Order: sequence, then C-alpha cells, then structure tokens
Amino acid sequence: MRKDQVYFYTFIGLTIVTFAVGYFSMQSLLQYSTNQLLQSQIESSRREANEISSLVQYQLENGLSRGVVINNLQSTLEGTSMESGFVCMFDWSGVEICHPNPEKVGQQVKPGQSYVQPLVFDELETDDFYNLVTQGKEVGGIRDFPNSTRESEIIYLYPVKNTDWIVAAHANIQQIENRIDDMRSNFTLIYVFSGILIVIASFFTVRFIGGRYEKMLEIQNRDLSTELVSMSKLNQDLIKYKESWEEPDNSDNQTESINYKKRVLTHFKDEIVSIDTAEIAYIFIVNSITYIYCLDGEKYTCNQSLEELSNELNRDQFFRANRQYILSIKSIHKIFKYGKNQLKIRVEPPSPDDIIISKNKAAEFKDWLNS
Repeated sequence: MRKDQVYFYTFIGLTIVTFAVGYFSMQSLLQYSTNQLLQSQIESSRREANEISSLVQYQLENGLSRGVVINNLQSTLEGTSMESGFVCMFDWSGVEICHPNPEKVGQQVKPGQSYVQPLVFDELETDDFYNLVTQGKEVGGIRDFPNSTRESEIIYLYPVKNTDWIVAAHANIQQIENRIDDMRSNFTLIYVFSGILIVIASFFTVRFIGGRYEKMLEIQNRDLSTELVSMSKLNQDLIKYKESWEEPDNSDNQTESINYKKRVLTHFKDEIVSIDTAEIAYIFIVNSITYIYCLDGEKYTCNQSLEELSNELNRDQFFRANRQYILSIKSIHKIFKYGKNQLKIRVEPPSPDDIIISKNKAAEFKDWLNS
C-alpha cells in the first residue's frame, strides 16, 4: 500500500471515529443540558409559587378578606411579563381567580388549555384540582411538552393552606423550545467545528510522526543494508579462509619459525587421548573445566587452561573469541550481526551456549578472516 493511501485511510478513519464519538457525546450532553434547563425552570417556578402561596396565606391569617387578598394578588400579577412564564391562581373547580391577563380571570381551565405531566390525569377535571386542594401537597415536574400548540404549561402547583385555592406556575412553551433549539444549534456548531479541528490536528500529527518515523526507517534501512553487505563479505571471507585450510599443502605454508601444537592430550573417562588439532572444532571452559569439542561431535576434557591453549595453537587456524571460547576456522558455520557492533558465531557441531564476539574483538576477528 502506498504512503498516500495510508494517509488517506488514516484521515477517513479519524473522521469517522471522531464524528461518531462526538455525535453520541453531543446527544448525551444535550439531553443532560435540556434536563438541567427544565429542572432550573421547575425550581424557579417552585420558589415563585411557594412565595406567592405564603404571601396569600399570610394576608388571610392577618384578617384580610378573601376578596381583598384576591384583588391584591391580581394587582400584583396584572401586567407582569409573560415571556418566560407566569403565575396564576385557581379555585378548586379550576376557575381562574388571578391571572396576569385580566381577560383570563373567571375562565374555566379545560384539558386542552393546560397539561400537567405526569402528576395530573390526561383529562384535567375539577376533581383533580379539588384533590390537590384537599391533599394540600405541592406537586410539579415536567419533562416533555405533548402539545406544542399551547402557549404555556403548568409545571408547578402549590395549594394555599386552609383555602380551596391553588397557585399554579406556568412556563412559556415556545420560549423553552426556542432555548432548547438554540442550545442544540450551538452544540451542533461546536461539535462540527471541534470535530473538524480534532481531525485536522490529528491528521497532521500522524503525518508529522509518520514522516519522522519514515526517516528513521530510511536511516535504519541504509545502516541495515551496509551491515548486510558487511556480513555478506565477512561470510565470503570465512568461506575462502576455510577453503584455504582445506588445501592439501596448507600445512606446509605455515610459518616454520613458530612451533605450534599439532596434537593435544585430552581425557575421555579413564583414558588419555591425543587429538590432532585439525580435528578440533572449538574449545570452551565451564566452571574452570576445559572442554574440547571435535568436528565429529565427540567431547573431551583437558588439563590445560584456555589461555595456555590459545598461546600454543596455530593462530591462523584458531581464534580466541572471548573468555569462554576458542574457535577453529573449520567449525565456524555462519556469522551474524548481534547488538551494536557485536558478532554472533554459529558453529558446527552446535555449541552449548551462544558465542558472542564483543565489539572490541570484532575488528580483530575480521582482520583474522582477511589475513
């Protein structure tokens, strides 16, 4: 897949995820905010209805006649703003006693004119108001508006004690719906713009990080190519060097001035065995015991230390890989890069442990193969 296709699919994926998550988040937030708005309206109406009910009750308790109290309340309510909501008062039969609109006074409240949900039955009858009066309990609460043609809804009722009057708090339906619509529009705009910004910012962030990562990969690939060429050359040198040791006259080409060991005394059970150095694959030490592995897979022990054997064996044939291993050129099967500037040697027969040549000895090992 090409790089531009990857970025295109990344952009599409970010867009889908962002807008899907944002949509459901917006719906949840809108529902919560709507409930908070309605709850705030209910609480405000509750306080207003409670205050007016207490005021009416206070006037009655202080000896004012019912007619004077009604006139006082009507003069207080008359002319007040009905834009967001208003308060009125019914009697037990559902007849308007006081209302901000004087024309409403004396009218019977019918089921189609107001709706309390779910606290009053679907059919609003006089008995419902009478029950509210006799029970003397405040009621209220609304979460939806079934009839959008009505101008207002009763959202709180508060009976006046020792009377058959009920103070009713109304909410302006159209205004509430407009506020909810405005809130929905604002949420939608914020959702769209924030979603676009998140997608764009995420896309360019992915491109920026992807670009830096691609550069790192290019550098690593170049380094890897160089290392592969180096390892290939090193293994070719290994093959050439092993072939040179397999030539019949190779032993005659060795430096005559240095007397290298041609045989090593080893132990196998109770026997003392003399092994030709040409048959040795590698020598290693474990718990201060020196072991000699031969090319045929046989293993022997030796009384000499690794240091002594390293000094006595032909250095053209044997190499001291590390503190644990001396390798014969004939046993080296493959050479691999290991870590940073280290080499890992695979031998035949297989060694019990990984044979690692440190970066300090790696250059010496390469020179040994090239000698």
